[in-house]
Amino acid sequence: MQQHEDNGIPADRLGAVAWRKSSASNPSGDCIEVAALDSGAVAVRNSRDPQGPALVYTRAEIAAFILGAKDGEFDDLTA
Repeated sequence: MQQHEDNGIPADRLGAVAWRKSSASNPSGDCIEVAALDSGAVAVRNSRDPQGPALVYTRAEIAAFILGAKDGEFDDLTA
């Protein structure tokens, strides 16, 4: 995976982006939020810490992760 020098950037430094989370998120806020950036990248943050660090990934990196999740590659992490 390509490293990004802006990974770990405070989420509020990304500007006015539209953060969203899954409708499957639980009410206690144990979830992640994602936002599309103007650069075409995708930012990810912890919903419990909205001013905390955001990780930034390319569209290709996010697509690979989502495909893996759909294929069950990470199912062992939820047990």
